This record gives sequence, structure tokens and C-alpha cells, in this order.
Amino acid sequence: MGNSFGKLFKLSTFGESHGKAIGGIIDGCPAGLQLDIKAIQKELNRRKPGQSAIVTQRKEPDTVEFLSGIFEGATTGTPIGFLIKNTNQKSKDYSAIKDTFRPSHADFTYTKKYGIRDYRGGGRSSARETANWIVAGAIAKQLLSEMKINAYTSSVGDIFLEKPYQELNFNLIESNVVRCPDESYAKKMIAKIKEIKKQGDTIGGTITCVIQNVPIGLGEPVFDKLHARLGMAMLSINAVKGFEYGSGFCGAKMKGSTHNDAFNTDGTTKTNLSGGIQGGISNGMDIYFRVAFKPVATLLQKYNTIDNHGNLVTMQGKGRHDPCVVPRAVPIVEALAAMVLADFYLLQKSNKL
Repeated sequence: MGNSFGKLFKLSTFGESHGKAIGGIIDGCPAGLQLDIKAIQKELNRRKPGQSAIVTQRKEPDTVEFLSGIFEGATTGTPIGFLIKNTNQKSKDYSAIKDTFRPSHADFTYTKKYGIRDYRGGGRSSARETANWIVAGAIAKQLLSEMKINAYTSSVGDIFLEKPYQELNFNLIESNVVRCPDESYAKKMIAKIKEIKKQGDTIGGTITCVIQNVPIGLGEPVFDKLHARLGMAMLSINAVKGFEYGSGFCGAKMKGSTHNDAFNTDGTTKTNLSGGIQGGISNGMDIYFRVAFKPVATLLQKYNTIDNHGNLVTMQGKGRHDPCVVPRAVPIVEALAAMVLADFYLLQKSNKL
């Protein structure tokens, strides 16, 4: 099922949305890394449900319990096992959909592929799985302590934060529930999400991520390009529909004479339209990319679909769901970016004497 991610810094996960617990094993983390367990829990708290009025009201503490690989606060070089217990399941909320396929969910494809379906919150396909990624990403961040990884909500629906990241104060990202580092835009985004929620509908948006202090040389030049691995990571997140880095799709409209990153004498570039990556390898400039999220597929209004026998039926979503997944996905984007960079950071140490 593709339950593992990474090569040298590797995460393998298990669990379902409404099972007893989720968890994972992190392999390849070097020995001797002094971990800040509180910082790891803080990252989980950023993702957990029930944290504000604009997200799902499922109440999960998302407390991580480490089972192995850590002794007296430091990594031992052995696999780091961890567990996050599910404490607030309401599986009965999903009993009404056990014989129907929700549009734009994994219900239909999982059933046809495996012949069996865990309909309780989507089982393994649920975004609850992403809590595991946060744990690994938080450890990767501590391994990469010199690098700064900041993601933020850059749009909700048609409300776009029309400022370059260089003009933003990343310290303001956590100052509001939508995680937008501009208060005026944040208020507009929050109002939009609340409006959509009242309609029983959902809305999408984008997250921008900026990675600073990246050393030159991370990434491999052919099939393991740094931007390709970042793209794979981001497109693995539930509800993600698009990924672009640097100039992205805007670069397709430009002439080469305008798009080329002219060098300064110290090896930096004047424009960084390459997004900090050239030839699949980091060039020391800021890496920046944008991730597009679709509207959440579960609607709290009536819609048409089909049942297990192909009959047309009408259904309506029930339970606790995000009207917009973007605010809670901000730490997930950061976590996966950190895991990708940790993998290449360790690989780079073996590339040359």
C-alpha cells in the first residue's frame, strides 16, 4: 500500500482513522540527536482536530508515546517506534455510508482494488494518518536545525495573499486560526470559511512553503531530483491537487531572457525564479513552493451518488468534518518538506570525501 516514505530517513506507518491507534517507525535517524519532545508535541497540536471553530470538532489530544529508539532524551540510532491513540471515535456517524460511495473519496477505488472497505472515517485513507507524518517531520526538523521551514496559508477560495514571502513576518503565522501571516487577509479567509461552513459546503486553497538556509548540493540530478521528491511528498497529502516550485506555471508565460536567474559574483542569483533548485539540486538560495488543496469532499448537504450495486441514491454527510482543510495542513506541508530534506541531507554526507 506504499506505507513507507523516504530512503535513509524512512518512515513506515500503520493505523486507521477509527482504529485503536495510529503510529509508525522512523528508521535511519542518526544516534546522538538530543530531542525536544515538547517541540514534537507542539507540532502535533498544530495539526490536531478541534483547535478552532473553522476545523472539525473531533476532540483528539494526539499525544505521542515513544516506544523505542530514544534513551535519556537522545536518539540511539535504532528504529524510533511511536504510538498515537485514538480516543474520540464516533464510528456510528459513518454507518449510513457503509453501502454507498462518497463522491471524490477513496471509497470506490479502495473497494474495487482490495475487495474490502473500512467505512469508518475512510479507514487507512483518512487524513488522520498525517499525524504520523508530523512526528517524523518534527524529528527531521530537529536534525536540520540550521534550516528554517515555514509554511502558511496563501489563499482560501478566491482570496489570495498578494504579497511576496520576503515581505511577510513568519512569526505571525500562528497568530490566527487560518495560519496566514497577514492579519487583514486572515480575517477575510476566516470569514469566507465560516460562510461556506454555514452553507454545509467546503472550500479549497493553497499553502506556500519557504525553506531557508539550505546548503548547496541536496538532491540527485536524474530520477531523484529534489523538486521531484518534494512534489511526490506534497502530492501524497490527502486533498492535494497541484504542486509548483519557483516560478511554477507562471514561468511558462515568460521568455528565457527574463526567466534566467542571473548570477551575482558570490554565486547567489538576482531573481531566484528557480526556487532554490537547479538541475534537481539545491543551489543555496531559498526554496519556495506552493501546494493546491481541493475542497473537502464530504458535504453536509444532500447530493447524489451510487451504492454498492450501482443504484443512484441521495445522501448527506454527517459527523465532524473540516469546511477547509488548509489551516490544519500547514504543519503537514512543513513536516513532509523536512523529511525530504533530512533524507537528502544524510545522503549528501555519503556523496563525497
